[in-house]
Amino acid sequence: MSKYKPSLLIKREWAMDLLELKAIYKSGVNIIDYLVCRGVGRTDAIAISYDLQAGTYTALADENSTYIDEYTSEIAETLNTLGAGTESIMEAGVGEATTLANVRRQLRFEPDSFGFDISLSRALFGQKYFNRKGRGSSSLFVGDMFSIPLADDSVDIVYTSHSIEPNGGREEDALSELYRVARKYLILYEPSYEMATNEGRQRMDHLGYVRGLPQVADKLGMNVSDYRLTKVCSNSLNPTAMLLIEKNKRASGNRNVEYRCPNNGERLQLSHGCYWSESSLRIYPVVLGIPLLTPQHGIIATHYAEFI
Repeated sequence: MSKYKPSLLIKREWAMDLLELKAIYKSGVNIIDYLVCRGVGRTDAIAISYDLQAGTYTALADENSTYIDEYTSEIAETLNTLGAGTESIMEAGVGEATTLANVRRQLRFEPDSFGFDISLSRALFGQKYFNRKGRGSSSLFVGDMFSIPLADDSVDIVYTSHSIEPNGGREEDALSELYRVARKYLILYEPSYEMATNEGRQRMDHLGYVRGLPQVADKLGMNVSDYRLTKVCSNSLNPTAMLLIEKNKRASGNRNVEYRCPNNGERLQLSHGCYWSESSLRIYPVVLGIPLLTPQHGIIATHYAEFI
């Protein structure tokens, strides 16, 4: 048990707590459950847990290359079917890019590839993995799924791979934000609560997983054109379903993907190795090539313009 109050886990007084949490994680404890039980908000608990897990997904992908190839081949085939005129794709909640890199390698078209994750450590591992296993180039950044630092209709195809999964209760928020930045299609590869076994549903309830995604999409007025279980699934208690949402499949023409300030949505300028928002008077750092673009990463810099 930490000697600090639970609330300090999500403030600046993290140094000792993170060392303790790293040891607790290595002992096999579910960190999200551990933190939530101690009063930490679920979003913060997920972010801390993901960062502590960084590196494990690339290791698992290398150990299970046959499964990864089969799973990403199914996703790639869907994207190839929809891909005519597609200039950009993005995986939301990209993790360590084990899905994005292998999907990109199997595409029959050459889109600009983007991905974001809440964890810098995972994005760094993802950048390294993509360079080793992917094709072409990718632009990875740190971002919050509920405040994506992109303009409306930015990316032709936005997809997820079990990244909405732990956000039960926030289904509408997640779908609304993902749909906002998608231009042509939003494709969700997420667990299906409705098509799971009773044992699977009990597990999902315990872990706080999402449910009812097709119903949420219908409620929000989205055009659901397909919903079915995938052929490939790593865990029968957590069956993956593909939810295909059409937004404007006939959209055409070039459109550059530009970063926007996550605090006010205005365009960011690249300035001296960081991103600058003149309208919100904040700068956003870039670490080892990864832009940090969550609202919390904005550094107040009211006089920055005087020095550039």
